Amino acid sequence: MEKPTDRPDRPERPNRPARPVAGRRFYDGANRPVIPKQFRPDRGGSEFDDRPARPRGRGGSDNRDEAAGNRTGRSDRGEARPPYRERNIDPSNSRPRYESRPAADRSIDMLFGLRPILEALSAGRTLEKIFLLRGTKNSLVTDISTAARAAGIPVQMVPGEKLDSLTRKNHQGAVAFVSPIDYAPLDEIVSSLFEEGKVPFLLLLDRITDVRNFGAIARTAECLGVQAIVVPGRGAAQINGDALKTSAGALNLLPVCRESNLHETVRFLQQSGVTVVACTEKAEQEIGVVNNDFTGPVAVLMGSEEDGISPELLRLADVKLKVPMAGQIQSLNVSVAAGIMLFEVARQRHLTSPHGA
Repeated sequence: MEKPTDRPDRPERPNRPARPVAGRRFYDGANRPVIPKQFRPDRGGSEFDDRPARPRGRGGSDNRDEAAGNRTGRSDRGEARPPYRERNIDPSNSRPRYESRPAADRSIDMLFGLRPILEALSAGRTLEKIFLLRGTKNSLVTDISTAARAAGIPVQMVPGEKLDSLTRKNHQGAVAFVSPIDYAPLDEIVSSLFEEGKVPFLLLLDRITDVRNFGAIARTAECLGVQAIVVPGRGAAQINGDALKTSAGALNLLPVCRESNLHETVRFLQQSGVTVVACTEKAEQEIGVVNNDFTGPVAVLMGSEEDGISPELLRLADVKLKVPMAGQIQSLNVSVAAGIMLFEVARQRHLTSPHGA
């Protein structure tokens, strides 16, 4: 039976390839989608093909004159093309070649390799943290762990994936971060303050992990007259370029003490005559409501962003206060709460000082 056609004056050509339509796909023998060459954009094909066109002048163009013009630095109109640096090209729009690789952190110095880290420890360089490959057993690893414990530098045993995410270099199972600041011993600071006739005003940070919160707290502390910040050896925010930037340079002026055990630090301060004041939402007394005297030696204790001050440290505190709040959220950022608590201490000291009101 003869098939009817819309144009009987034009006979059908059975060998003619099917015309593609939107949403139609072609497949090869392995059931993979295939786009015929005559329908590709770089071949003048169909608009339904979403494959990117081949760049002109790169060997795939059918226009030989245009390709030759691109190679000689001239456009198809015969005009000289500007140099690459003067063209309107935004390099930030280009996709990175290796998206899965970690970006290099330029804010701090990094050491990798067992021997360089051991030499840095021997030279007395201040290291922020050391990561060692878990399960590695050799003399260099033992020497690094021993020297780091003697210097109070935290050492963490991690899997190889952690080290690979920190650097692309051949780390040999060891990566260390060089601290941009030098840590100060707390006992020397306290003794020097008493010898100089100054009243100690210290700040203890229990597991503050966010570097920007830490930088903001350091900035406020320096402005309100805090003489030193005490952080734990483990679980504290890494002092890097972000922390320095957020502190507006305060970390370069304010001494930072890294203590391995905050419980012993609190006991040491109490034995030295320093009152430890904990700022926590679990307290019953509010700041400014109860007449607490903060004109003497004071150390303000602030807790982590997640669960606040640890219960062990909270039991050791001499005074427990909370920030009065009237809103429904009943929660403050730790840097804001620290600013309120430090301001109360600074306000009382300013009123009692000779230059006060």
